[in-house]
Amino acid sequence: MNLNKNYENLEQSYLFSTIAQKVNQFIAANPDKKIIRLGIGDVTKPLCKAVVEAMHKAVDEMSVQETFRGYGPEQGYDFLRVAIQNYYKKRNVELELNEIFISDGAKSDLGNILDLFDKDNTVLVPDPVYPVYVDTNIMNGRKVVFANANKENSFLPLPDKNIKADIIYICSPNNPTGAVYNKSQLKEWVDYANSNNAVILFDSAYECFISDSDLPRSIYEIEGAKTCAIEFCSLSKTAGFTGTRCGYTVVPQALGKLNKMWLRRQTTKFNGVPYIVQRGAEAVFTEEGMKEISVNLTYYKENAKIISETMKECGIWFVGGEHSPYIWLKCPNNMTSWEFFDYLLENAQIVGTPGAGFGKNGEGYFRLTSFGSRENTIEAMERFKKLFV
Repeated sequence: MNLNKNYENLEQSYLFSTIAQKVNQFIAANPDKKIIRLGIGDVTKPLCKAVVEAMHKAVDEMSVQETFRGYGPEQGYDFLRVAIQNYYKKRNVELELNEIFISDGAKSDLGNILDLFDKDNTVLVPDPVYPVYVDTNIMNGRKVVFANANKENSFLPLPDKNIKADIIYICSPNNPTGAVYNKSQLKEWVDYANSNNAVILFDSAYECFISDSDLPRSIYEIEGAKTCAIEFCSLSKTAGFTGTRCGYTVVPQALGKLNKMWLRRQTTKFNGVPYIVQRGAEAVFTEEGMKEISVNLTYYKENAKIISETMKECGIWFVGGEHSPYIWLKCPNNMTSWEFFDYLLENAQIVGTPGAGFGKNGEGYFRLTSFGSRENTIEAMERFKKLFV
């Protein structure tokens, strides 16, 4: 029996595990201090009424012989896939039903999709980057190269024709920076992928935060994308499904064998999302559901505005916050990311995420999120101002 030696190439500790350890040590030494967490990207608002009612109804169905459901289709029930299909139609994106696959979240599928690709493929990811993109490829022994995202390009790198990549990760709105690509910028990536016979893995988990109709919420709004892109989306941020787990992945027929390969992979390794959860997800896309989730999304956007206005008042450079729950800021006084983390924790009891944990180019930057409560967000920013205004 031989182990997968690629695991030895991973960072020994996951970023958020290290943060949790530091925070717990501080709490143990300072039990009287109130910690305000603006670090992890987890929502705090509960599931909306329409979703909860749909789930209750589905639970009742599961208690009656005539409406009980056992194993469902691995690619998802048609009622939810049709709801997602219609959701895309509203943005003038036409999808076939067999191009939509229901999953237990974008994170899972972003890792699992790699089953379809040879280990010799070269992978291109932006730096800084959501750690899952890099770690899942390291686990498989692939070569990973980086596209430099930095202050000069507003953390929105564009293709470099001198770099040949086979698999390209794009996240827009971006995690961790909150930066958003416009249509012309995404067109450059689509053209690059098509000319290099590459595939784009497009993470649109935060598309619901985009309020500007000129900014693309799906890569399929870009001409030529269906021949080079797979799109991953999640209801975790859209509707607060972080605890119930549901998302969807779009694999266009125009990608050739990949659609059937993904279906084969899912039917072999995945048993589908629970019926109860899928009924709740279906309710998200109803008229009532969309109204209710928009209230929660507006709440988070207002929190982001409070944080953004504080950064402006403090004279701190940042990106994000407008079409994203993330605010990516330059650490004041030339502090490193972890120095700033310790400084905020010690002096203001605010927990954020050090940019260095997202890659080399994240050093010197810091991520705050708008997923906290309004009261905590306001209090945290008042503490912030005392340090930097």
